[in-house]
Amino acid sequence: MKLLRVHIISAKTCGGLLDGLDVRLRPDSSACGAFEPLCFVGPNGAGKSQFLQAVAEMFQSLIHACSPNEERRESNPDLQFELEYLIKPPKARKSVHVRIARLPADRGRPQLTIEKRKGSEWEPCDPDAESTRELLPAKIVGYTSGDNETLSLPFLVSRSAYADDVGRQALESTMRAKPIPDTRLMLVDYGTHLEVLAANLLLGNEREREALLREARLADVHSLRCIIQLAHGAAPKAPGRRRTASTRKGVQLTEELERYIDQLQRCATCFDYNAKTETYTFDFWVNPHTRRAFKAFWTTALDLYSSLHKLAMLNDLVIPKPTRERFKRDTSERRFASRLPEPQDEEKVFRFERVQFTPIESTTPVDYVSLSDGEHQLAQLLGTCCMLSFPGVLFLLDEPESHFNPQWRVKCISRILELPTHRGVRAESRKSQPAAEQECVLTTHAPFVPSDIPRERVFIFSKENSKVAVKHPDTQTYGTTFDTILEECFDVRPPISEVPRDEIARLKQSQDPAEVKAAIDRLGPSVEKAFLADRLRQLIKRGQE
Repeated sequence: MKLLRVHIISAKTCGGLLDGLDVRLRPDSSACGAFEPLCFVGPNGAGKSQFLQAVAEMFQSLIHACSPNEERRESNPDLQFELEYLIKPPKARKSVHVRIARLPADRGRPQLTIEKRKGSEWEPCDPDAESTRELLPAKIVGYTSGDNETLSLPFLVSRSAYADDVGRQALESTMRAKPIPDTRLMLVDYGTHLEVLAANLLLGNEREREALLREARLADVHSLRCIIQLAHGAAPKAPGRRRTASTRKGVQLTEELERYIDQLQRCATCFDYNAKTETYTFDFWVNPHTRRAFKAFWTTALDLYSSLHKLAMLNDLVIPKPTRERFKRDTSERRFASRLPEPQDEEKVFRFERVQFTPIESTTPVDYVSLSDGEHQLAQLLGTCCMLSFPGVLFLLDEPESHFNPQWRVKCISRILELPTHRGVRAESRKSQPAAEQECVLTTHAPFVPSDIPRERVFIFSKENSKVAVKHPDTQTYGTTFDTILEECFDVRPPISEVPRDEIARLKQSQDPAEVKAAIDRLGPSVEKAFLADRLRQLIKRGQE
């Protein structure tokens, strides 16, 4: 899919920062083909994350209207907008130009309308029709490397609504119940990093595993342990003596979740069960037989991730009820700082322990916790891209390179393009590879990412008179030096830190050549240092006259 235009009429968020913003992201003549990320740059507070949030909320409203069993709530039902995108439905030969709108109304609440382009005309689409559901993105993936509540809000609302349905089924179901449909909104953050990593390293192919671990100098995952403890006093109990889908003493489970526990037990190298505390301990020594066992129950890494994530969501149940109620209230009131706290490891219903890897240059296993934040983040980012390599996925990535060292930041886009999936298609080899048919919008504060992307796909965000302004760079960004991008996209002139810059500015007014010479000797190379050297020559010449 490809985003074409986003018009935010009224977002009722961030003090109206985005209201009235109308951004043409691509021309209508674009095609759903190669993976071509869009890059948003600009200073903090310029609205980049809020823009990603608004896009996620638009699609959440669309999916809620067409498939309410997948997206059960809207996080921003008052959002008024126009959204245009291209998408290629399954088995279709051509892409479809779709327009979604919720426009101001004279009376009553604005209604969501869905249209598709047919020739030069717009044809209305029935929200309840299967043909309309085929025009929805397969997944909306929000990725944040930190606690960015702005982007997270619609995804947390989606997760909360899903969790409510699971809890209701576990506590009230008296018959064999169907699995509850997954949400299409999917948040990947630091809280899900081990679920992403385990799913990819257990079910990803050898080339994908190598791509995830190469920078950390690791050969493969060696072993891992997961623990599921269900006897929690804080967990909701089944009402009265009603026979439910679960017969647990503590946390009540749906039949779907019970099946996942049984499958993990069947895949485990060894396991232990404590009936008193209803605690399972599963140990996996990872080898080809282990992977074959997982493959018997889960088709893809995404399937396995989904199962692990659903088990991990049970951790919310042991958070005190007043805290959970406060979270629901705050999200409904759109308070961005609200997030459910993480229980202590010993209190979690589901957790990983002892995740170990085999290094490339040694046989002594390396523990996951010994890896750096950057190594964690890179494996998570690439793992997310690997397990969501199918068409129709929209990635909203907020500062995906924030924990990387400068060398890894330079390689960020190339690492994604080099992944051994049909997304990993460099320009020179696209004719021989299947099209990605995906969209990616990422934000950054670094000059490295824009240097990998042409100027027509780079958007500079700035704040002018309490409103967001968006424009393309004036100069070509693809292949441009970082100094040029810092000046063009971040208004940093010169590209050195403020302390030495201010000192150089002061020294350029100095009349003391000894002071200037001493400063030059301790300054690193830069254009500004060259200007200061000119000042020194002038002072020396003046002293000789």
